[in-house]
Amino acid sequence: MPDAPPPELRFLKILVGGLAVVMAGGIITLVALVALRLPAPAPPLPDAITLPDGLSAEAVTLGRDFIAVVVEGEILIFDRADGGLRQRVALD
Repeated sequence: MPDAPPPELRFLKILVGGLAVVMAGGIITLVALVALRLPAPAPPLPDAITLPDGLSAEAVTLGRDFIAVVVEGEILIFDRADGGLRQRVALD
C-alpha cells in the first residue's frame, strides 16, 4: 500500500486547483466583457462637415449632439444634426 501524501501537500493541491478555477473564471469574464463591448455600432455622422478653407482635421471627437474637430490653433464645434458650425474655440 503506497504511503498517503502529507496533509500539507494535499492542502497545496487544493489551493492550486482553486487558483486555476479563479484564473479560468477571470479569463472567461474578460473575454465576455470585450465581446459585449466591442461590436458597438458607430455613431451616425452627418453627410458632410465642411471645414473652412485651408484647414485640415487633426482630431475628431463625437459628442451626443455635437462633433468637435481640432484644427490648427482652434477647435470647431459642429451640430450633429445638420453639420452646421456652432462655435469656434481658440487654443492658446
